[in-house]
Amino acid sequence: MRGAIAAGHPLTAEAGGRVLRAGGNAVDALLAAAFTAFVTEGPLTGPAGGGLLLVHERDGDTTLLDCFFAVPATRLGEMDEVLIDFEDAGTQVFHVGEGSVAVPGLLAGLEEAHRRFATVPWAKLVEPALELARHGVACDEPRAFLHRILAQILLRDEGGRRVYGDPTRVVTEDLRATLERVRDAGSGAAAELLPEFEDDLAAYQVAAATPIETTVLGRRVLAAPRPSRGGAIVVEILERLAAVGDPSTQDEALALHLAYGASAAGPLTGTTHVSVVDASGTAAALSSTLGSGSGVFRGGTQLNNMLGELDVIGDEPRAPGTRLPTMLTPTLALEDERPRLVLGSAGSVRLAGAIAQVAWRVIAQGLPVDHAIGASRMHVDGTTLHLEGGWDGDMDELGDAWEVVRWAGLNIYFGGVQAVELLGDGTLAAAGDPRRGGAGVVVS
Repeated sequence: MRGAIAAGHPLTAEAGGRVLRAGGNAVDALLAAAFTAFVTEGPLTGPAGGGLLLVHERDGDTTLLDCFFAVPATRLGEMDEVLIDFEDAGTQVFHVGEGSVAVPGLLAGLEEAHRRFATVPWAKLVEPALELARHGVACDEPRAFLHRILAQILLRDEGGRRVYGDPTRVVTEDLRATLERVRDAGSGAAAELLPEFEDDLAAYQVAAATPIETTVLGRRVLAAPRPSRGGAIVVEILERLAAVGDPSTQDEALALHLAYGASAAGPLTGTTHVSVVDASGTAAALSSTLGSGSGVFRGGTQLNNMLGELDVIGDEPRAPGTRLPTMLTPTLALEDERPRLVLGSAGSVRLAGAIAQVAWRVIAQGLPVDHAIGASRMHVDGTTLHLEGGWDGDMDELGDAWEVVRWAGLNIYFGGVQAVELLGDGTLAAAGDPRRGGAGVVVS
C-alpha cells in the first residue's frame, strides 16, 4: 500500500516501509516498526516500556490508546543516583536501579492496537525485529553519541555490558529469545520479564481515550489527553500562535513563552516516536519510552526507570495501579477530515514545544515536513530562552526580562520529531529528525 513512515532509526522506518509495500496498513507498519525499535533503539524503548498510541481510521474516528506506565503494588528494590554528562548540554542526575521500575504497558497497547486495527498477523509483524536481532546493529554517529552519554546506565550490569559493551555495535543475541516470547505470548511476555509484577500486569488495562483537539487555521489538531501533559501544551501553543497574526512570520517566541514559559527544564528522557499514514487515510502514531532506562537488563532488554523520572512524575505518593503522568503526545492534524500531518517527538518537557513548532511550520507556514523538522527551534526554561543554532528571528521584543541563550547548532536538547504528511493531491512525505538520527520512508 502507498504510504509514508518516519521513525527514530533508519532500520526502524524501513521495517514499517516493507510492511506497507507488502500491502499492510498504517497500523501494521507502525507495529512492525515498534518491534524493530526494540532492537535498533534499545536505550529508548522495549518490551518493558510504556507509551501512547494514536490511530485515525479512514472513516473519521480517532482513538488514543493509553499504554503508559502504572504504579506497582511493591517496588522491586532501591534506586540509585547517577550523574550523566550530556557534553555540550550540561549534566543531569538520573534515578535508576530496581526501585525505579514501573509497571509497563507498551506490549499490552501494541496488542490492543493489533486487535482493533491491524490486518497482518502479529507473529509476522515481529519477524523483522527477530531477523535483525540475529545479526545485531552497527552504531551510527547518533547512536554512538547516545550510548556514550548513557554509558553509566547502559553498562551498569552484566546484561547491559553484553549488549552495549562494544561501542561500534549493539549485540542483540540475548534479545532474540525475548522477541520470540513477544511473538508467541504477546503481552504475556511482559510478565515473563517481570514476574514480580505478575499481579500488577494482570490488573493492567489499556485505556481508550478521546483525544483533545483544537482548530488551527481551519485544520483540526488532535493531541493526547491526560495522563499526558504534553497534549494540552501543544494545543495551547498552536492556539496562541494562531492568535499572533501573520503565520508567515517567525516571531513565535512571544506566543511560545506565554504558552509554556513556566515549564521546568526536565531530563533528556529516552523516548522514540513512529508516525505513519497510508493512502487510504489511516494514520497511526506511537510515542514510547523507557524513561532514561533503569540500567537493569533482563532477556537482552532494559527495564524502565519511570518511578525515577522525578522531574516528570514528581515525588508525591501514588496509589498502586494508577497511571504515571507523561509529556508524550502523538499528534495529528486533519485537513478536510483527512490526515494532513502525523507527528510526535522525544525530549521530555521540550517535546511539546518541538511538536508545536514543527506543526506550525507545516500547516501555517506551508513548509515541507523535512524543512519544518530541520528548522531551528526554541525552548523556554523559566526566564531563559534557548535558541537553537541558525535561529534568525528577532528577539528584541522580549525586552531585558529574558536571558537569551544561543546554541551553536542543532542539538538533541530540542527534541526529536518524526513526522509524515499527506497533501491534498495525494503526495506523501516523511522525515526523521536529524538531531537524533531519525529517518523517513515513502512507499509509492
